[in-house]
Amino acid sequence: MADILTLLASGAEGHAEPAVLGLDSYQWVALAMTVLIAVFVWKKVPGIITGGLDAKIAEIRTQLDEAKTLRAEAEALRAEYSAKIASAEKDAEAMLAGAREEAEAILAKAEADSEVMVARRQRMAEDKIAAAERAAVAEVKAKAVTAAAAASKVLIAKAHDKKADKKLADEVISSL
Repeated sequence: MADILTLLASGAEGHAEPAVLGLDSYQWVALAMTVLIAVFVWKKVPGIITGGLDAKIAEIRTQLDEAKTLRAEAEALRAEYSAKIASAEKDAEAMLAGAREEAEAILAKAEADSEVMVARRQRMAEDKIAAAERAAVAEVKAKAVTAAAAASKVLIAKAHDKKADKKLADEVISSL
């Protein structure tokens, strides 16, 4: 203890490091590092780390290949749908043109049918007018015949007597 007191009294600047089994602390650190490195080498830790990294690289490559494949498929689908859209647009234009042609044909047929119907109705009206004219003429003729017959009856009754009737009857009989 006297040594310690003399050290303290002398104001020595150094302090005493603990030592275990005769090794100082820096020697223990060096020994632990050596053991750690030996364990890494013995357990093939660098190979494991490298293998893990290689596996990760292979997985990333696989994902990149899948991404390239998916991109190619997506581009193919895009091209296919672009073609389908273009085809659908052409079909729509063709359908629209067909509908226009059909509408024009229907309109032309309707115009022709209306002209035929107007002509037919005109003929019907003309036929009705002609029939009415014929009926009116027939009626006028019938009235004229009736009036003429009545007038003839009166005239015959005044002008004919029994002699004239006998002479007329003889002429009719001889003509038969």
